[in-house]
Amino acid sequence: MASDPGSKHIDDDSASQAGATPASKSPLDDIMIAMDVVDTLRHDRNLVERELNDEARRKDLIDRLRKIYRGQGIEVPDRILEEGVQALEDDRFTYQPPDQNTLSTRLAKLYVSRGRWGRYVLGLVAGIAAFLLVNYFFFERPQQLRAQAEQHELSELIPQRVNKLVADIRSEASDNLVAARAEGIAKSALNAASSGNLAAARRTEKRLQDTLEQLRATYEIQIVNREGEVSGLWRVPKANPDTYNFYLVVEAIGDDGKPLAQVIENEETGKRERVKTWAVRVDRPVLVSVKEDKDDDGIIQNNIVGRKVRGELEPQWTIDVLGGAITRWK
Repeated sequence: MASDPGSKHIDDDSASQAGATPASKSPLDDIMIAMDVVDTLRHDRNLVERELNDEARRKDLIDRLRKIYRGQGIEVPDRILEEGVQALEDDRFTYQPPDQNTLSTRLAKLYVSRGRWGRYVLGLVAGIAAFLLVNYFFFERPQQLRAQAEQHELSELIPQRVNKLVADIRSEASDNLVAARAEGIAKSALNAASSGNLAAARRTEKRLQDTLEQLRATYEIQIVNREGEVSGLWRVPKANPDTYNFYLVVEAIGDDGKPLAQVIENEETGKRERVKTWAVRVDRPVLVSVKEDKDDDGIIQNNIVGRKVRGELEPQWTIDVLGGAITRWK
């Protein structure tokens, strides 16, 4: 169909452009232009200080700014120019450094500089960790294990050992008094263990061990008769210097012919010692008789003065002894 010569044809693009209204600028554009205005003013600070002295010069400055932007093909509304000038006066777009004395600022600076001090802190932390590990594995852990072992010994091992020792002593002893005395010693050991006194419990347990060992032992008591060693002696006791104590030096010889160490209480010191030779106190006639026997041919014929049988604590003496003994006389 032919078109009307008098009609006007408008294409779609032209129609859309003709019907379009000028779009209002977004607030962000206004802010960016205002910031540009401020930046332009800052580039000529002397001009700004001179032009902003009074209102007339302020208006003149705005006119000059308008010309500058028009020369660049940018149409800037007066209100934006005025906002830019006002922003310059208010230092609105000027960077203000934060207060250096606030905690947040100090923490931020510390974080930024972590590359400088971080390795030292890391080294310090590693050193502390190494120290704690060494302290734990070489000091604390061994102490813990030792404490656990001691507690186990107190609560279980010592009671088990003590009860077995008492049972063995009861079966070995030929005298009921020995068994009763062992039970009393065992009670003391168990009381020490229950109270946590490991040293006392061990000491008391050792007395039971010595008792059982003594019950099972068999030996002969002989007078020492060797070159370079005395067979008898006398001493003046400190408690009574007007008297003399006479002693025979003896030893316990086992079934294998070897001396057996004995636990002897030294009457001069009150201490119990384990020795192979000791001196038993006798009357003077006994010492004189042994001396005469030795002086005859240098040999003591009747050198056996006691025997110890299994199940007994004390030996049976063939001479009169007074019950005292010493362990040192040299």
